[in-house]
Amino acid sequence: MKKYLLMLLFIPVIGMSQTKTILTASRLFAKNDKSMEFEKALATHSQKYHTGDVKWRVWSVESGPDAGGYMVTEGPSSWSVLDGRGEISAEHTNDWSKNVLPLTQGQGQSAYYDFQADLSTVQLTDYADKIVISHMTAKPGKINYIKDLIQKQKKVWEAGNESVAVYLAAYSGEPSYITVTRLKNGFKELASDYRKPIAERYNAIFGAGSWDNWMKDYSDAVQSRFSEVLTYKPGLSSK
Repeated sequence: MKKYLLMLLFIPVIGMSQTKTILTASRLFAKNDKSMEFEKALATHSQKYHTGDVKWRVWSVESGPDAGGYMVTEGPSSWSVLDGRGEISAEHTNDWSKNVLPLTQGQGQSAYYDFQADLSTVQLTDYADKIVISHMTAKPGKINYIKDLIQKQKKVWEAGNESVAVYLAAYSGEPSYITVTRLKNGFKELASDYRKPIAERYNAIFGAGSWDNWMKDYSDAVQSRFSEVLTYKPGLSSK
């Protein structure tokens, strides 16, 4: 796990000239009998060592294949900032290695995501405490097709007043996009009667039958997809 997670620790405090659109996201899984100790150690580490440009936001994963785990996000950053990562203090490293990692299990996961402002309906740092993340992995050679599909869907999100942030996976596994629906009004936004069905909204914008065509194009471009619900944990995050 250490080789995947220590990259979170080596991001410098001072930014450079590039626009900060890069988000670092890692998944952690507490040992079954150590969840309380893990949360305490993670909160202590976050609040002592991760402030300013290296601020951490910690989320609990409520559903999906990683349910019961935690997501730690750092950023936004830039490739220039990441390129300048340097040595950190022994105290910092030891706290992570001795007090946090021993309370985790599994290999862990880490990835870089590049915020796509032109595909999103919300600003990068306009956060919400409850979110739905949809992960879409492209079939070989189809990543740009997914971008086109998201571009069309953006109009539907705008019509429904949905706050959606879109990210492209950056050099982190298979080519993929994630959409992060920020539930500004909480989980009630997920109710079937909160908004008109997406197919109805899509057809209203693009014409009758257009949603069926969108779904066909989607099935031709997307290799796999899954969604998950997460909630923000301010007590575990940087202050």
